Amino acid sequence: MAVEIVTVPDLGGAESVDVIELNLTPGDAVGLEDSLIVLESDKASMDVPSPFAGSLVKYLVADGATVKVGDAIAEIETGAAEQPAQEEAPVEETPVEEEEPQLNKEPQSNKELQPNKEPQPAEQAPAAKAPAVESEQLIVVPDIGSDDEVDLIEISIAIGDQVEEGDTLVVLESDKATMDVPSSHSGKVIKILAAEGDKLRTGSQVAILQVSNAEGEVTAFPVEAAPVAAAAKSPSVAPAAAPAPVKAPTAISAPAATEDGASADVYAGPSVRMLARELGVSLEKVSGTGPRGRIQKNDVDSFVKNALNNPASAATGSGIPEVPAVDFSQFGEIESIKLTKIQKLTGSNMQRNWLNVPHVTQFDDADITELEDFRKSLKAEGEKRGIRVTPVAFLIKAIAASLHANPEFNRSLAGDGEHVIQKHYINVGMAVDTPRGLMVPVIKDANEKGIWEISEDIMSLAGLARDGKLKPSDMQGGCFTLSSLGAIGGTGFTPIVNAPEVGILGVSKSQMKPVWNGSEFAPRLTLPLCLSYDHRVINGGDAGRFMTHLVKLLSDIRYLAL
Repeated sequence: MAVEIVTVPDLGGAESVDVIELNLTPGDAVGLEDSLIVLESDKASMDVPSPFAGSLVKYLVADGATVKVGDAIAEIETGAAEQPAQEEAPVEETPVEEEEPQLNKEPQSNKELQPNKEPQPAEQAPAAKAPAVESEQLIVVPDIGSDDEVDLIEISIAIGDQVEEGDTLVVLESDKATMDVPSSHSGKVIKILAAEGDKLRTGSQVAILQVSNAEGEVTAFPVEAAPVAAAAKSPSVAPAAAPAPVKAPTAISAPAATEDGASADVYAGPSVRMLARELGVSLEKVSGTGPRGRIQKNDVDSFVKNALNNPASAATGSGIPEVPAVDFSQFGEIESIKLTKIQKLTGSNMQRNWLNVPHVTQFDDADITELEDFRKSLKAEGEKRGIRVTPVAFLIKAIAASLHANPEFNRSLAGDGEHVIQKHYINVGMAVDTPRGLMVPVIKDANEKGIWEISEDIMSLAGLARDGKLKPSDMQGGCFTLSSLGAIGGTGFTPIVNAPEVGILGVSKSQMKPVWNGSEFAPRLTLPLCLSYDHRVINGGDAGRFMTHLVKLLSDIRYLAL
């Protein structure tokens, strides 16, 4: 026996990587190219295959460790030291060895032969001479680490299936783990030799494959009664009788957690876990349709399709855990009230905007003492016109003028992420609280309208919103949004940007404050302003200039006439 050290192979340029999964436990059988550990860089994850076959002695690194090329990661005990003694006798008893030089050479180049067992095919050549079975390959249970019998809980193939090397044939279950038994060859399934519920051990027959002629010619373990019987009676003999090594079953419940986010209690094979990892799916959220709830590839595919077709579930955001459900009835009497369609759409849009837009909010106060005096002076004329002038009309007019003076706020980020769209029209949306939920009608060309026209639009659109009669066109084309809580109260809040717009102004309730005028404190009516913006498009300087201009216009409405 020999103990080989496995090191980190070439990482493709990465200086160091993290160990995110240890795939086996000490004592597990290891086949050539079986995955030992999983590494992760800042760009990708990668499996480290075993360059030796044997059994795992121990890991030399821990989960979460950082390693680099050449670092030792594991010790594997191989059987290379015992092979010469087992192979000498057959060599002396094979007089026809020279008649088949090609047969002896081909197994050595077969991709399944281990480098430290290359002499074996020469001794096993006589077993490959049976012409009637050259194209058939018996698949047996490889070394499972003990002589105990285990249950066969799932057959993953059917007669007539075409399988590739490494595909799962059956699934075994012990009292400690479940194991996939992979195929050692590529070929067509012509017979299944076991059934669900059978108890199998190392060397037990699993299936017969019809392999291609090229593969059949180098098959060193054809279907013969004697070798099969020997394998069944003495599991320890099976490896010697089959120089073409069968990959060891892969235990899938040994790790405590995996890099796909699912715990080891999730019932799924390595290929399914790899697929889930590639698609970014947490297996704990997938329902299995296989035997005993086993998760299969089509279950993962169905989960992904459902997520893509269900905007509500997609809105939770990638990698963001869901809020756990709570049974509130245990605390007292409750009532379940169904959300309206508008409420659900608003919630989905707000969540999407909050997750995608990097928000920044700037605060300031505007002195609206003169503005409010002027607005009240319009009351008589407003009654004659049948129009009520509110502070919102002045806010929208000032916003439109500020957008014209600061065009950075009248942009949207293009879908390619490489451009911004500069708009040469100015439409301002206003949030309206209705019994059905929040709605945002849009006042078109606000920069070209006076206070009377804007006031008339406000009355009309707000009435349609409350009556539920707004048309889709009434709520489209906005460049910027105003959300006013002035009639309700509050001293400030942080509004959420209504993407693809890049800015929104929140307004709270005005209040009298003592303001220093240079010689004394004087009572002034001030209006709290909260400007939220998309920091991908707007920087702090842009926001500062926009807010300063807006405050100037509201503090002295004469500037609105310029």
